[in-house]
Amino acid sequence: MKKTAPQTAVDSSAVDAAKAEPLMRGATLRQLRAFTLVAQHHSFAKAAAELHLTPSAVSLQIRELEHASGLALFDRHAKTVSLTRAGEVLLVDVQHALSNLQHGAEAVARLRRPARAEVRVGMVSSVKYFVPRLLAQFREQQPGVALQLQVGNRGSLLDRLRRREIDLAVMGAPPVDLAAHAESFAEQPLGIIAAPEHELARASGVSPSALSQFEFILREPGSGTHAAFERFVQEHAISLPLRREMHGNAAVKHAVMANLGVAFMSLHAAALELQSGLLVSVDVIGLPLVRRWYVVAADPSTISDVARALRALIVDRGTRGSVVAGPSRG
Repeated sequence: MKKTAPQTAVDSSAVDAAKAEPLMRGATLRQLRAFTLVAQHHSFAKAAAELHLTPSAVSLQIRELEHASGLALFDRHAKTVSLTRAGEVLLVDVQHALSNLQHGAEAVARLRRPARAEVRVGMVSSVKYFVPRLLAQFREQQPGVALQLQVGNRGSLLDRLRRREIDLAVMGAPPVDLAAHAESFAEQPLGIIAAPEHELARASGVSPSALSQFEFILREPGSGTHAAFERFVQEHAISLPLRREMHGNAAVKHAVMANLGVAFMSLHAAALELQSGLLVSVDVIGLPLVRRWYVVAADPSTISDVARALRALIVDRGTRGSVVAGPSRG
């Protein structure tokens, strides 16, 4: 009689694991990117705007991701969305995975092009009046370094830091919701400006409560100036029924020079107009508010040596008081 070979025992759990369909196997990078942006903005519409897609396209991607995971990732409300418990758990790993992919893509890109040191710098619009002078000094010291400059409000710069799209950001109030390293380097005076012919331009010792009768031109929400002014208004219980918002310091200054209202802004940003008499700093009790400028790195342990050198130059010039003397004329 022919003998059969003895069968080898097999772990049934290993067989089950091999046969099991991997969770999230069908998920795409586009779906994961959409998921993180919806979670960040609590809105399909805002995520769609950043992705240059329609809200319905983003909603479809989220539904497909939920189908792949087998769980609801968001609770839908009338005007907003919030993460479910499953969404909160998934978000941590998705953000980590996307960050690793970004680092990998950057590493491969560096291998494909000639090695050249580069620093990506973001700045709020109020500092573009003096930070470029520091960058020029840095380029004189290190002419082989490529400098990439981006200007945006505080909110947009924090988003770019999170996504590692910039190495350093120069801004006012340092972030509290981001594991970043911030170093202050100079004082930032914030005050109220007006056209020379405005009623407040000739006043002295103006009470904060008296400001409620005047029309204000404000920076857009998301800017550090807007946030600082809202805190000032709340601290002094000021009601401002007449207010309009404009994007960027240049638009605000032009509106004020046209005597459409007064504005609260960084006096550094209005230095040239104040020096030339096109604008006047209003004498308000408790102003100017003196804040600090900061240079921020999202993860100082991973920034390059040249980025670290630029940060050191900015801090050094600022602490010596040679940063914000005001723009030169002529």
